[in-house]
Amino acid sequence: MRGVSTPTASLTAQRFVPVLLVLALALFATGIFFPFFHVAKFWIFHEAVSVVGGMAALFREGEYFLFVVLTLFTLVFPCVKLGLLGVIWMERDHDLARVRRLHSWVAALGKWSMLDVFVVGILIVTMKAAGLAKIQIGLGLYLFTFSVVATQAASAWIDRLLRK
Repeated sequence: MRGVSTPTASLTAQRFVPVLLVLALALFATGIFFPFFHVAKFWIFHEAVSVVGGMAALFREGEYFLFVVLTLFTLVFPCVKLGLLGVIWMERDHDLARVRRLHSWVAALGKWSMLDVFVVGILIVTMKAAGLAKIQIGLGLYLFTFSVVATQAASAWIDRLLRK
């Protein structure tokens, strides 16, 4: 058996996996430009911080290590993961061994791609605990989070189909 052949699972997956992948890409692409959080310092200064804006600020301020880490885990890994899932989905009926190997790479990337969310969480908790600023979560964080959820759902669905 070279590809996935259960009729009901295959028909449902043929409809929803591509939708999940496109949705994840759209949410990701918009989420990185919308503010992740809004910062108010001393009730006077207000700033909206997006992923792209935050990375640009890190680069301008010479924080190259953080810039590289966040770029790698926030932009590169999710894009590579979505790209690999797209390739896996398009190639699923051609070379099952190759597709399974690619999907194992996706699973490994998935473990590392949440590091950026962890870093943002630490930053928010640190700023709030220090009383330096009032932070409100922005739309970008929700869009990015839903992108991660949609990507994980597509990956899990593909994994389940590849195991059959």
